[in-house]
Amino acid sequence: MASKKKSWQEKLSDNHNLPKVEVVRPNMAKRWGSGTIVIPAPIEVDEIMKDVPKGKLTTINRVREKLAHKHKATICCPITTGIFACISARAAEEAKAEGKKNITPYWRTLKSKGELNEKYPGGVNAQKKYLKDEGHRFIHKTKNIIVNDFEKYF
Repeated sequence: MASKKKSWQEKLSDNHNLPKVEVVRPNMAKRWGSGTIVIPAPIEVDEIMKDVPKGKLTTINRVREKLAHKHKATICCPITTGIFACISARAAEEAKAEGKKNITPYWRTLKSKGELNEKYPGGVNAQKKYLKDEGHRFIHKTKNIIVNDFEKYF
């Protein structure tokens, strides 16, 4: 008998024995430096994303900084944080489809340089629509769409 596939909301709630703080491995130290790295729980990423008020923005790097500070780690894992941000976004859209109103405003979490995230549900066009509805303007680069003056909305 095949097991039932987990919903995005279930994936968001599954902590995978996380968070955990580890020493930065030598193979990672070249890029990230020495010290400690926190691998966050999915719900921790969601909680920070949920806390961004209308009219404000954050970036995935700012989310990582908050998580590193919370866990007294040197850095926060960029890979798991990015994956968990996408899970948060999909869980929010899943909850919205179920009629829930208070969903995580994932569209307010941008990539590191203010770019829209093509991995969010509906891609950059859906994220752009949400942000445009909140009054943001955009710069269209060759490959990316960037929120104009995104830093002033932190």
